[in-house]
Amino acid sequence: MGFTQAFKLALKSLAGSKMRAFLTMLGIIIGVASVIILVSLMQGMTGKMTAMFEGMGTNTLTVRVTGRGSSRTVDVDDMYSLYEQNTDVFLGLSPTVAVAGTVKNGTDTDSFDSTSVSGVSEQYAQIAGLTLTQGRFISYADLEARSRVAVVGSYINNTVFGGRAVGELIKINGNRLTIVGVLKEQSDSTSATADDCIYIPYTTAAKLTAGEVSGFSFATRDASLNARGKKLIDEMLYSVFQNEDFYSISDMQEIVNSMEEMTGMMTMVLVGIAGISLLVGGIGIMNIMLVSVTERTREIGIRKSLGAKRRDIMRQFVIEAGTTSALGGVMGILLGASAAVSLGKVIGISATPSLSAVALSFGVSVFIGVFFGFMPASKAAKLNPIDALRYD
Repeated sequence: MGFTQAFKLALKSLAGSKMRAFLTMLGIIIGVASVIILVSLMQGMTGKMTAMFEGMGTNTLTVRVTGRGSSRTVDVDDMYSLYEQNTDVFLGLSPTVAVAGTVKNGTDTDSFDSTSVSGVSEQYAQIAGLTLTQGRFISYADLEARSRVAVVGSYINNTVFGGRAVGELIKINGNRLTIVGVLKEQSDSTSATADDCIYIPYTTAAKLTAGEVSGFSFATRDASLNARGKKLIDEMLYSVFQNEDFYSISDMQEIVNSMEEMTGMMTMVLVGIAGISLLVGGIGIMNIMLVSVTERTREIGIRKSLGAKRRDIMRQFVIEAGTTSALGGVMGILLGASAAVSLGKVIGISATPSLSAVALSFGVSVFIGVFFGFMPASKAAKLNPIDALRYD
């Protein structure tokens, strides 16, 4: 008996008992669908988070100098000196100052508690990959003059000023600042997102907060230079403080790599849990195939008496088990793919199943069918034709 004939017989057997065949496939269907859904959602979430970090620049190094308990300090000039001495590594530098307090519109009628206010330099737009839709960004002249100017995100522009923020006034801790630019939408222009932000000159921010500049954002010329740039900064700061507890350096590329590694591990764990359904489905196939061997004992006896060899009988039942699991795998792929896309739209991520996930799920489903179908096939092949013909 050839493969084609065995495959046709397998389809005929499945068609003869559709409900039993469907219930046999159910474990495989659920297992394959679960794997595809989980893998697609995790890949979609990973892609979205990676895109968010890449939008902030994977070539970014964030430095925080605390210096608590130390009489030594590092100021803005020291950092700029390091930057200018290593322009082959560094592309840009921006001191950063976080401003805490209240944000109100120019008439004091509305306040915005979730709006983030940051003091930055003229290079920050390039470092963070920010683009403008109106006006201009902070200039070097603004830093020198400690100008009270601000660049706002699209949320403030649309919500407070009806899309025409340039030239209007905004209050930060009671201090009036003139809006000179509006940023392009980065998220969805809602409260507490990347669009709910205000940037002012870091010199102005330091004056308003009566504090020192202790944060710095470096941009390397390429993410591959992050390690070298981090080493340069670390060596300089350590030479000043002689203690790593007085400062911290965050590498955005390392954060992205760690996040991808973590989500990869989570994906493997979830796939392993979903794979239990495939195991249960395989056991179900083996059980049904054993029943099928018992029901078709006389048929096996007749085929053997007509010259069918042991390998022919085994091939027939193995192909039948493989066909059952393969059909279940196809149905699981269709169910999983449609469910993943629908759930992705609800969550707000792109959860399109990858070709590798589909191929892996289908391959595993066929393997499970063949593996668990081998024992029933072996039992059928070993039947004595005389005993099989006498079976009632």
